[in-house]
Amino acid sequence: MQSATVSHSPTVMDELRAINARFIHNFVTSDVASHDALLHPDFINIWPTGQRWDRASYLKYWATAFDPKIIIYWDVRDELITVIGDVALVRSTNKHVRRRDGKDVTGMTTYTDTYLFENGAWKCIQAQLTPVAPEHYPADDTIVSVYIEGKLQPRVQ
Repeated sequence: MQSATVSHSPTVMDELRAINARFIHNFVTSDVASHDALLHPDFINIWPTGQRWDRASYLKYWATAFDPKIIIYWDVRDELITVIGDVALVRSTNKHVRRRDGKDVTGMTTYTDTYLFENGAWKCIQAQLTPVAPEHYPADDTIVSVYIEGKLQPRVQ
């Protein structure tokens, strides 16, 4: 796990790591209320296709997007957090295994979540997803967390 900071304490970095973990957990558990609390009122999502969704459309999708019978494996890896003033870039890659027509299909997507520190809290103002070509997949030794069939797995140290 790599982290970069510009004059911010380890506490700020730990807070952003926890927010990133909560963001992912909210997705896997379809926890819209918890996720909504992380989002800035002006939040926008940019999909790998370039399509933009406003906050309401994104949250509607969020409510049913993760199906543990289809997404049988999900991990977070290669976490990189950069803080510059009141803006934080939280970047990671998700590996997923989706079961389609009896076949398992593996892929990875990198995301950049942009947070603004405002009124004493970090709020996500933009989430952007980018597909990762297999030759650029981050290694397994950068895994931060793993979900199998929607259940968080204990960390192996």
